Amino acid sequence: MQVTRTDIADVLVLEPKVFGDARGHFLESYNRRKFREATGLDVDFVQDNQSFSVRNVLRGLHYQIQQPQGKLVQVLIGEVYDVVVDLRRRSAAFGKWTAVKLSAATHRMVWVPAGFAHGFLVTSEHALVQYKVTDYYAPEHERTILWSDRDLAIAWPLDTGPLQNEKDARGVPFASAEHFD
Repeated sequence: MQVTRTDIADVLVLEPKVFGDARGHFLESYNRRKFREATGLDVDFVQDNQSFSVRNVLRGLHYQIQQPQGKLVQVLIGEVYDVVVDLRRRSAAFGKWTAVKLSAATHRMVWVPAGFAHGFLVTSEHALVQYKVTDYYAPEHERTILWSDRDLAIAWPLDTGPLQNEKDARGVPFASAEHFD
């Protein structure tokens, strides 16, 4: 497994070793020991989630203010523009964002530590996204930052407005969002 740091050092891009031949391919999408050796992180994943979306669906920017979740995100079908925002006040990267293109074709994954907001835009016809999380979903603690916040100025690759649910469309600006100490 190859690990690359993004411009926010705690956010990692992981590229598993892929074994391919005329039949197709095989890869280990997760191996706790190899993940720990490659990243230096020993995390305990407690839940796997999947979402299926069509082109221009924008999900996020989500986080849980209590029971914060670390996430290992991968795309099984299609392609997404994956965005992570640092919400840790004591971080040198507080208020900064980074983005990674994830696709089924590249098998790349992104590690999103607890203390970050996360979201993605589907850039292919459709996408199936799977992510492992380090804490259970707690809807009472879930928060959403407005995807189009002017202070964050995220460069979403959109020609028109995104498809969203009401909760995401009504996210709060970064400046008034709850942050982590």
